[in-house]
Amino acid sequence: MANRKTKPTSPGRRFGTYQLREELSGDQPTKSLTKGKKRSSGRNAAGRVTSRHRGGGAKRRYREIDFKRVKDGVPAKVATVEYDPNRSAYIALLHYADGHKSYILAPQGLTVGAEVQSGEGADIAPGNCLPLSRIPTGTVVHNVELIPGQGGRLGRAAGTAIQVVAKEGPMVSLRLPSSEVRMVRGECRATVGTLTNAEHQNVKGGKAGRSRHRNKRPQTRGVAMNPVDHPHGGGEAHHTPGGHPVTPWGKPTLGYRTRKKGKRSDAMIVRGRRRKKR
Repeated sequence: MANRKTKPTSPGRRFGTYQLREELSGDQPTKSLTKGKKRSSGRNAAGRVTSRHRGGGAKRRYREIDFKRVKDGVPAKVATVEYDPNRSAYIALLHYADGHKSYILAPQGLTVGAEVQSGEGADIAPGNCLPLSRIPTGTVVHNVELIPGQGGRLGRAAGTAIQVVAKEGPMVSLRLPSSEVRMVRGECRATVGTLTNAEHQNVKGGKAGRSRHRNKRPQTRGVAMNPVDHPHGGGEAHHTPGGHPVTPWGKPTLGYRTRKKGKRSDAMIVRGRRRKKR
């Protein structure tokens, strides 16, 4: 799959790129697997803006995705591969042998008519879901659980690939796309394969309107504001007034780490994503 460029008939179309989406086969989602989605536009229960630069955008219907894959031993056929406006990866509609229907994240190589299955006896093939203890070392997976039965939490974005690197007792070591190596219990489930739509990260908007369609409102630079509105505001020239850049409320930004130490899951990290400089 590749992205297409348009003729430069306007400044927006000169720089924008669009996806071809040739592998998609479904136009409309299955109505029984969708529901309405209400936006908060960055406002809390009191109506105050707590997350800036959000609002507007095209309406979406939420597709209910089966992240747990607990229908063990029941084969399913891929009916369609569809676009999902709520996530970067494509989704696949499964028709199970018992009549049940569900959406899953579509891995690369999964085509219409293919058969997928879940459970310990499933083959190592794209789209099949089984416990990590049953997956050979070196296999690439996605939609990995952190807690058994919780549903997939790791590896759900477009083009994501998590590699099973080692097994030691009840734990399985995974190499994440960030180069972090993390241990997960062997009974946690994962789906085999790399997720579709890897070219998603190479799409260029080209114009402000495409950001507005995605619920993104314009952002004003702090140096363009007045001193009453932002710590960077004021002055005849646009410059940050000494020190490091901060948010409108004085908190450091651009590299300021917000992750809290002492999380229980930190003990499962074998190698962090940030290597120490020698």
